[in-house]
Parts: sequence; C-alpha cells; structure tokens
Amino acid sequence: MTLILKDAKQTLLPMGEFEDRSAPRVILSLPAKLRPSNSPAFSVMIKDLSLSGFACEAVTSMPQGARCWLTMPGLESMQAEVVWNDGIIVGCSFHNLLNQVVLDALVARYTEPTQYNI
Repeated sequence: MTLILKDAKQTLLPMGEFEDRSAPRVILSLPAKLRPSNSPAFSVMIKDLSLSGFACEAVTSMPQGARCWLTMPGLESMQAEVVWNDGIIVGCSFHNLLNQVVLDALVARYTEPTQYNI
C-alpha cells in the first residue's frame, strides 16, 4: 500500500493566509463526528489526517479559533481548534497530538491501496 503524504511545511489557506504544517498529512476518507463547542455533533468525512490535525468536509460556519471535538471510529473525542474554514472544508489542529500507533491503525483501515499496472 502506498500512501500520499504532503510535506510538513507552510501551506496556502483558502483565505490567502499561510498555515504552518507541523506534521505530514495522510490523504484518506474517514467518517467521523465533529461537535462544535455548545452544539450537537454532526457527521463529517475526514479528508486528511496527521498527528497534529485534520481537514474534513463540513458545511459549517465555525470560525477560525472555534473549539470543537472530533470523534473517530473506536476512539474517544479529541479536542481541536478550527484553523481555517472555507465553508465546505474545515481545517483543525488537535489540542493534544494524535498517537502515532492510532494514526497508523486509522491509515491502514481508511486508505485505499494503490494499484500499479506492470
């Protein structure tokens, strides 16, 4: 299985600002629940995940700096903060880093194997 990794570096955000990436991101499709502070949880699809954060499809108006909690399958909720939101995709950073073993298990379960034509 080959994973698509994005470099840990600055990335241009939808609003023209730069985000400092502290860990490589893995592209995947992982169903989860996102709960904004003082609001009910709703379903999202995580599109990329790293030790330090995630981006998910979520049509929401959560502003930059908003506190939220992400619940991934089989895990307890993790506190995060909205870093950017373009109205369709929300990028968040975790309050505490995701464990590497947990990340590896999620990647193994929720990424599709790459097929090679030889």
